[in-house]
Amino acid sequence: MGIVAGLDSSPDFTRIVVCDSDTGAVLRQGYAPHPLESPEGGGRPADVDPQAWLLSLGEAAGGGLLEGVQAIGVSAQANSVVPLDAQGNTVRPAMVGGDKRSQVAAADLIDALGGREAWAQAVGSVPQTGQPVTKLRWLARSEPEAAARTAVLLQAHDWLVWQLLGRPVRRTTDRGGASGTGYWSAATGGYRPDLVELALGHQAILPEVIGPADAAGTTPEGLLISAGTGETQAAAFGLGIGLGDAVVSLGASGSVMAVHTEPLVDQSGMITALADATGMHLPVVTTLNAVRVLRGTAELLGTGDLEGLSELAMKSTPGAHGLVLLPYLEGERTPNLPHTAGTLAGLRRESMRPEHLARAAFEGMLCGLADALDVLRGRGVDVRRVFLLGAAAELPAVQAAAPALFGTQVVVPQPADYAAIGSARQAAWALGVSQGTLDPRTPPVWQGAVAQVLEPGAELAVGQAVRQQFVSVREQTHPGAL
Repeated sequence: MGIVAGLDSSPDFTRIVVCDSDTGAVLRQGYAPHPLESPEGGGRPADVDPQAWLLSLGEAAGGGLLEGVQAIGVSAQANSVVPLDAQGNTVRPAMVGGDKRSQVAAADLIDALGGREAWAQAVGSVPQTGQPVTKLRWLARSEPEAAARTAVLLQAHDWLVWQLLGRPVRRTTDRGGASGTGYWSAATGGYRPDLVELALGHQAILPEVIGPADAAGTTPEGLLISAGTGETQAAAFGLGIGLGDAVVSLGASGSVMAVHTEPLVDQSGMITALADATGMHLPVVTTLNAVRVLRGTAELLGTGDLEGLSELAMKSTPGAHGLVLLPYLEGERTPNLPHTAGTLAGLRRESMRPEHLARAAFEGMLCGLADALDVLRGRGVDVRRVFLLGAAAELPAVQAAAPALFGTQVVVPQPADYAAIGSARQAAWALGVSQGTLDPRTPPVWQGAVAQVLEPGAELAVGQAVRQQFVSVREQTHPGAL
């Protein structure tokens, strides 16, 4: 039996799982928050000293957690840039997250290359505020001295792998991480250095993109470090999703991703053509409004929390007595309506009850995500089951409505550290390949996630009628938006 570890450095903490390399059984776990200073007004900082990631890694790995471990995989938050100078020192703190400072930079870049379609053809995505390429444009405009000193560009997981290996001359990344930068194309499998120059003002050294089962190197102590990947790709790998599977993630905003055999180019910018951690592709469609719709409705109705809102919604019936909520409270990306607001339609005397509005909030959120799912289906992506992630996936009102509205089987995995587990699985793969016991084209088969399986069953026809009610209101209010 081999022992491997997966390390996930999220925006707020480091989580480590130690697993049996053959079965994936979790043997030990570690956790530590990042020692970050909160910015004025709270929220997450847009600039982070990457040493904070190392400090929490060391704390999470304390107490002999990694004893006996033969290989480590690393995942980390996407949309991060660590700019280094020619000596390998950080030029400035890492830029992380969906940074609103770079909104103007995103628009500048879109225009500079000739529009959204030009970007979609070049790298499979249109610049968004969080992407590294957009952050580089902001850096060049706002901190030109720091931009001029920037010689090497790494993302968070690239930097952590490089540190674990003792800062070697060779710097690496994987397809999954590279595909989110805005200057690497999943379609061609290559960088677009001209886009780095367009954003930063000059060329920079980029990490070598290695294969999913390749090792990035070995530590001085003989510990194998796998390629690493982004947090999204690691979570998909940890869940064990494959062709026919989609993942719907319920955060404040929502995302829908699915495994596909080829990259999808989408000039509208609704699809981001990511690569996954196995050699396949992972097209992603994002909505700006998911759980924030539920929280806003809970505040309006005074239910206190989402559990109370769910309980109230269950007193209504499918279709909410004709009430339809278009949940575009923060504008929307899917459909592309950045400056719109939400719409409540179908008000009649009999529908003006709290339980019907609560039900309309759940149905509106899920129909918005079903729209995102249909964007992928419309491009030939096969979806036979949907994995539903996030704390809101446990709510009875979500579970009652989701299978019929999505029109497919819904799997609700038990909460677990799937990104860390996916990183450990990658480490097991690289370890097996290095030992000659695994094929570089086939990852190790681990036990699947413990999950609840929900079928649309007899409710399918009712759910599709509710969905059509939503689509009709959307088309009347925003004709041709999708």
